[in-house]
Amino acid sequence: MKNERGPLQGVLNIVRFNWHFYVLFFVIFGLCLLMVIHWATFLASYVWLKMAIWLGLAAAATSTFMSLAISWYVYDKSGLYNLKWLDDFKLPSKGFFLNIHAGFDETSVLLQAKFPAATLQVLDFYDPIKHTEVSIKRARAAYPPYPNTQHVRTEHLPYADESVSLAFAIFSAHEVRDEAERLLFFKEIRRVLAPNTQLVLVEHLRDWPNFIAYSIGFLHFYSLSNWQSTFKGSGWRIVTQKNLTPFVKCFLLEAHAHSN
Repeated sequence: MKNERGPLQGVLNIVRFNWHFYVLFFVIFGLCLLMVIHWATFLASYVWLKMAIWLGLAAAATSTFMSLAISWYVYDKSGLYNLKWLDDFKLPSKGFFLNIHAGFDETSVLLQAKFPAATLQVLDFYDPIKHTEVSIKRARAAYPPYPNTQHVRTEHLPYADESVSLAFAIFSAHEVRDEAERLLFFKEIRRVLAPNTQLVLVEHLRDWPNFIAYSIGFLHFYSLSNWQSTFKGSGWRIVTQKNLTPFVKCFLLEAHAHSN
């Protein structure tokens, strides 16, 4: 399968899969602009109101275009998808690897190219009842699944205890919205991993950089303290963590023990 990304693939996918938001934005923005022009005479007597409307329109436009610019930087310019940052972790080069995603898989081809001696099994925990985002449905329709991708439930991975050499969850674990389910999910990943092996977790955080980037959209992510609570509650420790960009953090996790 092709493993090269286009120069604007990341930001174009965001627009492609979320086009309804951008259409709605431009319609509302255009209507507000027309109203300001139409009521120009009336607003001339209310300078403060006119200024507030213009500031609101400017803030909305700035937020939208800043979000796209930052997305271009993160997904297309930063080198996130060249996976060179994995070299810092001294991961095994071969074994049985899992790549776990939530319905949209941009990394399996890249991981297999990065670890050609490994056996890579891709797991998809997408559940159309729980994961109702239309963007995921559009992404699944646009991109065929990686060969032999297996659909799984978050509470059960179909592998024996300690049978996996390395696992990845890249921009996927936050889609498990229920906290109890998320704990079970991480315990299940811990169960199938062999001793002294790791889980590579990549996520946006609910923090100030992502608020600046995505405004209220940052609420779809979890805070650092929330992730730390999940790790502790499911038996993981953080081996190391690093910022891949100011907006993306990677955790290298290792199981404390394999008892429940």
